[in-house]
Order: sequence, then structure tokens, then C-alpha cells
Amino acid sequence: MTIWLQSLVDGVDAASRWITGGWGGGSTYALSRWVFLRAVGIIYLIAFVSLWVQVKGLIGAHGILPAHEYLDALRGILGPERYRIVPTVFWAGASDTALQFACAAGTAAAILVVCDVLPAPALLISWALYLSFETVGQDFLAFQWDVLLLEAGLLAVLVAPWSAFPGRGLGRAVPAFPLILLWWLLFRLTFESGIVKLLSGDPTWRNLSALDYHFWTQPLPTWTAWFMAQLPAWSKRVMVLATYLLEIGFPFLMWGPRWSRLVACGGMVFLQLLIFATGNYTFFNLLTIALALLLVDDALWAHILPARLVQNASAVGAGGRPLAGALSVLCLGAALLYAANVKLLFTLWPDVRVVRPLAAPVAWLEPLRSANGYGLFRVMTTERVEIVIEGSADGVTWLPYEFRYKPGDPLRRPRFVEPHQPRLDWQMWFAALSSYDQTPWFQALLIRLLQGAPDVTALFARNPFPAHPPVYVRAVAYDYHFTTSAERRATGAWWTRAPLGAYSPVVSLRR
Repeated sequence: MTIWLQSLVDGVDAASRWITGGWGGGSTYALSRWVFLRAVGIIYLIAFVSLWVQVKGLIGAHGILPAHEYLDALRGILGPERYRIVPTVFWAGASDTALQFACAAGTAAAILVVCDVLPAPALLISWALYLSFETVGQDFLAFQWDVLLLEAGLLAVLVAPWSAFPGRGLGRAVPAFPLILLWWLLFRLTFESGIVKLLSGDPTWRNLSALDYHFWTQPLPTWTAWFMAQLPAWSKRVMVLATYLLEIGFPFLMWGPRWSRLVACGGMVFLQLLIFATGNYTFFNLLTIALALLLVDDALWAHILPARLVQNASAVGAGGRPLAGALSVLCLGAALLYAANVKLLFTLWPDVRVVRPLAAPVAWLEPLRSANGYGLFRVMTTERVEIVIEGSADGVTWLPYEFRYKPGDPLRRPRFVEPHQPRLDWQMWFAALSSYDQTPWFQALLIRLLQGAPDVTALFARNPFPAHPPVYVRAVAYDYHFTTSAERRATGAWWTRAPLGAYSPVVSLRR
């Protein structure tokens, strides 16, 4: 049995090395791994610090959606199964102190990864803590880049060295099978993001007019997006075609010879830089770029990185992992690969049915949120509704709550905030796509404003009721558009807006 298992591991490793080596070309990826793991560490650092500064207002004890109340409800519903279905360290306690301590621990683990100290254990801790937040964050951690970080982070554990200081001595060679899984994640992420635009049947993607709307309807526009929106229509249609090429065509170049991979990497990085330069998509673009850089082999990195770093990071031993470790990596990798491919199948054919025995492994892995389907902007939003929250002490005079980053005052220039994600500002975009009755977290937000909860009001740029909370609150909807060049020259405004009516009724704690 041992000989058979060793043969299986050796066979998978040999096949993987043939592919990653450039179809037998001998490419190696020790330097690529070093760059990738440092990048993942930086992204984890960004994610934890970004969450840390707002976690109490979002899911703290007096936040909008308290994590402890959510877990208490699940405890009664799920019973002992809760630990498997909702894997989180916060079952031991979800107080404000616990939430902040977990953010601090995640930040410390991310710093260890960046400093190349205990990279594999530190990555595993980072992944477990971020999974813990993702499972209790509810609406505020329900974004594709959150699960993308979990999937990339878990696969990063499989390629990372377990030694304390791998950069100061010999480490093991880069395991080829997990590297293939990371490449496959990059392929799925990019390809699915492109193909869903065509499969959705959305007319703006079909007639190439999507970018006529995107720059001003995206969740948190930037000032550069205003300039992009002024471009002639024909140029934006060319950009849509280029997006199809880069998202659907270029991923297939990943699986060719070395030159083909470098072209694929260049195209993907170029697209992400353009998105980064015109929108606020947190760490999503950085993480996608980090994955794309895994296509660059050591021969090219040796010309870019400092000589001493090249010498240390390239000094890897030829020995593989022990059989038990290699077999564990193979089994976990195969399970994640299977689940991810089922998700890809659902993306390509949404109506497909998978028989129960084949779907069961996916259901078991689902709580880990580390094998996912992707596809941003499946349907393009063609109008922009903004919600303005107002409070009043007498029901006559209403004062607005100013958000830090989402559009509000038409004269205020749109801001860059990436890689930080102001999660309340982001969720306001989704609330505007729905109705007040179907957005429970927004109702909870209004109650917290009536209570004057300091952790929640701290999420805003300005609290119009610093001395005492308002007696009444309401939400009003406005139709927003970017101004034209002529309008901006005349008024100095970045936006025009027109009232649409009430988004919510007037709410008060008084009976």
C-alpha cells in the first residue's frame, strides 16, 4: 500500500512538474513562490487592518449586525453541527474584545508571512482567523474578494515552507501540484469573470455599451472614473472588446509554453491595473495580480530581484515532502479542485443538476469557503440610486449623515480608498439596488442611529447629532449621474442628482 501511495504521489508530482516546467522546459518557481507569499501576507495585513478599524461598528456588541446575536441564534438552530457548518473561533466568544483581538492576531500573523518567518503556520492562522470573520460578518463580509482571499490563502499554505526562517537556508522545492491549483484558481477567476458577462444575456454586454454605465454606476467611483466616463462611446466599446479578450482569451495562454505564460501574465496584470486605477475594489486587484505573478518563473525574477534575495530564495533542496505530508496535500488539493470544478460547471451551465453522491463533497467543503465560483459584473447596473440618511430632532428640520467615501455632496470629488474597504459605504450601494423592506441590516442601522451608538456613528464622516441622538431618522433616494465636462466647468460639481422620493419611512423609537 505504501509503495502504491508513493507511486501515486510521484506520478501526480511528475505530471505537475512537466506542466509547470513549461512542458518540459525546466522552469522553476522558488522566487515566484517567495514573491507570491510576501504578496499574500501584505494582502492579509491590509484585510485585517481594514476590518479592525470598523469591526465594532459593523458586527460588535453595539454594531449594526452583532456577531454574538447571530451566533446565539445559530446555536439554537444548528446544535452540535454548528461547529462544522459555521467554522469560527468566535464560538468561544464574540465580544468586542474578542473581535479586536482576532484582528490583532491576524495582523501579527500576516506580518510574520511578510517577514518570511514561519510562513506556512502563519498563513494557516491568517486563513483560519479570516474564515472566522467571514462566517460571522454576514452582509458585511459577503464579497467575492473575501472568499477569493480564503481560497488563495488556503492554497498558499500548501506551497509555503514550514521551516522557521526559510529564506536563511535551504528549503524544500516548490510543490508542483499546489502550484497548478493556484494557476487553476487564476484561470477560473479570470475566465469566469469574462464568460458570465456573455452568458448572463445582459444587453449592455452584448451590444458593447457596458462601459457607458460602469464608470459612474460602480459602487465607489473615483475621480479618474469621471474622466473615463467623458471618453467617446466608440472608445468604450473598444475597451469592452479588450475586456473580453483579456478575460476570456488570455487565460488559455497560461497553459502554453513559457512565452505564452508571460504574455498571459502581462495581459492579466494590465487589466487589473486599469481597474485599480479607475475603481475602489479593495484588495481584489492586488490579489489577482499576486496570482498572475505566479506565472513568472525564476529565470525572469532573477533579473528583477536583488542578487542576495535571489541567492537565498533560490537555494532550495531537491527533496520532496515526506509521504504523509505529500499525501495530505494531494488529498486536500484534489478535494478543493473537485469542488471548484463543480462550481465552474454551475457557472457555465446554471441549470445543470449534479447527482447527490457527486454533490456531497462540495456540500461538506462549502463551510470552508475555499472552493468558489466567481464572476464580477455579470449584469451591468444602468442607473445610480443613492440613499441619503437624515435625522431630525423635531420632525421638521432634517440633517444628513455624511458618508466617508460613497457619493453624497455633488461638489465633493470622488475619492480613492483602495485597498481599504469601507464596508458600510459598500453595502449602501447594494441597499439602493433593493428595497427598505428587503434590507434588514439597513433597518438595524437606522435603529443604531436613533440610539446614538458611538461605534456606528464613527463609521460616518460626520455625525450631525454629536450631543444627543435624533428623535427621527429617514432615508431619501436620489438619482445620481456624473456631470458632463461643460456642467463641471460651470458648477464645479462632479455629480448631478434629482430626488426620487422616500427610501424608508420616518423611523423613531418613540411609540
